[in-house]
Amino acid sequence: MAKTTGIIVLLTDFGLQDPYAGVMKGAILSVNPEARIVDLTHDVPPQDIGEATRILSASRPYFPAGTIFVAVVDPGVGTDRAILAVETDRHTFLAPDNGLLSFLDRSGSIRRIVQVRESRYFLKPVSRTFHGRDIFAPVAGHLSRGVDLARLGPSLNRMTTQESSVPHATSKGALQGEVVSIDRFGNLITNIPGEMLPDARDVKITVGRRSVRTMSRSYADAKKGELLALVGSSGHLEISVNHGSAHKSARINRGDRVLVTRTSR
Repeated sequence: MAKTTGIIVLLTDFGLQDPYAGVMKGAILSVNPEARIVDLTHDVPPQDIGEATRILSASRPYFPAGTIFVAVVDPGVGTDRAILAVETDRHTFLAPDNGLLSFLDRSGSIRRIVQVRESRYFLKPVSRTFHGRDIFAPVAGHLSRGVDLARLGPSLNRMTTQESSVPHATSKGALQGEVVSIDRFGNLITNIPGEMLPDARDVKITVGRRSVRTMSRSYADAKKGELLALVGSSGHLEISVNHGSAHKSARINRGDRVLVTRTSR
């Protein structure tokens, strides 16, 4: 990994109502007052490891080499689940060993995996319910000051991974994917990459009981209140409503099927 930049990116399911995210920042700054902290999001749905994985995977390319990512979506806090420090060719990641970093295993960019066990880098005493404050935050602070991963604990050869859904062709030749996320605007984000889509003039996209028969380039391409499909900022197919919520309009939820078929005109 490139030399640390002092940038620490936080992703949690803590929300902003409680002081947890702010206290984590305080613990980081107590170790390294020069750290630059970025809040990626603290609004991951509680215990939703899959959504945390999707957000982190989609966001990491936009941060400079040497960035440290701290991802705390940790239903197993206080159990014997491990805490991982993973070094790739560009970044370092701290997360519980619960599948949250599965995307790194698939990327082929991992250089080192370490189980974080060296307690001299922790706050004392360590709470059984707030490892974000007592372990993740201070360890991130030490890493941002140049502490090498090898000092944190023993090396590992593997980590826990979770299966993720991937688009596939149906027996009738359609491309089938699913809605994997719904943003605050009600946009339905799918797992279908834009490069898998057929020509925009030769496509029908079906989600639930609704369908779209063309690909738009922007939200404003459709009339106000009209359902549309486009390739969003994540590079994946999205179903949206201009000046509205596709989630409410189409009554679609995460995990619902999306079918893309070719049409003849």
